[in-house]
Amino acid sequence: MPLDSQAQAIMLLTVVFGKTAKTATKPLSTREWGKFANWLKRHDLQPSSLLNGSLETLLADWKGVDCDITLPRLDHLLGRGGALGLALEKWQRAGLWVLTRSDSEYPVRLKQRLAEQSPPVLFGCGNKQLLDKGGIAVVGSRNAISADLEFTKKLGAKAAAEGYSIVSGGARGVDQNAMLGALEREGNVVGVLADSLLRSATSATYRKYLRRNDLVLVSPFNPEAGFNVGTAMARNRYIYCLADKAVVISSGLNEGGTWNGATEAIKARWVPVWVKTSNAGDSGNPELIRLGAQPWAPDDAAVALPSGAPLLPQPSHSVAANAPTMPVDDFYELFLSRLGALTSSKALTTDEISKRLNLVKTQVGDWLKRGMREDRIQKLNRPVRYRYERQQSMHISAG
Repeated sequence: MPLDSQAQAIMLLTVVFGKTAKTATKPLSTREWGKFANWLKRHDLQPSSLLNGSLETLLADWKGVDCDITLPRLDHLLGRGGALGLALEKWQRAGLWVLTRSDSEYPVRLKQRLAEQSPPVLFGCGNKQLLDKGGIAVVGSRNAISADLEFTKKLGAKAAAEGYSIVSGGARGVDQNAMLGALEREGNVVGVLADSLLRSATSATYRKYLRRNDLVLVSPFNPEAGFNVGTAMARNRYIYCLADKAVVISSGLNEGGTWNGATEAIKARWVPVWVKTSNAGDSGNPELIRLGAQPWAPDDAAVALPSGAPLLPQPSHSVAANAPTMPVDDFYELFLSRLGALTSSKALTTDEISKRLNLVKTQVGDWLKRGMREDRIQKLNRPVRYRYERQQSMHISAG
């Protein structure tokens, strides 16, 4: 994971490396970095410029601006190059990558919605392109009742089937059920982790989905950091801000990460927030609705508001509202026609077909299976690829 000097400086100033003693110099918090980075920009300085030259000279005008961000503190943080190198080598071996706010691949939604409060560094693994795809944020309690967990998994699968990504936090309970429901339906998922990114990136739970490019796991915290209530609370805002809409399945009342994240999102209005209605006496859901969230009382996994308005945003591949509609079989025949042109010279994988035709992978998968049943599509193995059986199709048409 080669980093340019800009990224190195940002990481040195903001990231914790390994276990640190209570008396150790603390890296800049997100708030502190936002303030310091803005000052650097106003003074035509880049973070990378701090790696060379005298801080006394470069930051002469900084003195007194913030009594907590002192020159000795900055100097000590910038001197941790050895620790940074060792950490990067370890993370790279596990397949992790790093994005800083100066990188073009850094999620636009975070910058737009959080400005200087967006995390200076994101660690991750998997498909980076999913970070700017948006989707449905699904959040809820770690200890949700079994009925809510079952519903959440159906919700994830339904969203995937209709072409929408799921954004969640990876925690036990609602988060994991939403994510796995989508992934098992070959949908896309963004997991924003509060801890243990390194362990999750190498776990059997997510390995095949990462390889399939259906999943990206990200964290603004050290990939080896364990669970911490503070970081769990802090990452909630990133779940909402990476999505287009949010659904709260279950929340405690006046306590817990789900409650704090939802109340912050409702107040900040980053995205529309829907809350599943609940009659449980200890549920915080009714109060979230009173605070301004939209009530949602689904009878099943139809993923629709009671009024009939769709909960999910229209996907980018959907037909315009005023466009003429086509029967499903016509779309299927159009798909076969396009597939014939694409595979005239070589067979393609499901991912390649999906990307080239700008179609949801689950829909492509359904049509490929139908085509094989009709002997109109041939499946090749090692690796699995597909091609249109032109001669067989012509024979059927001629008959």
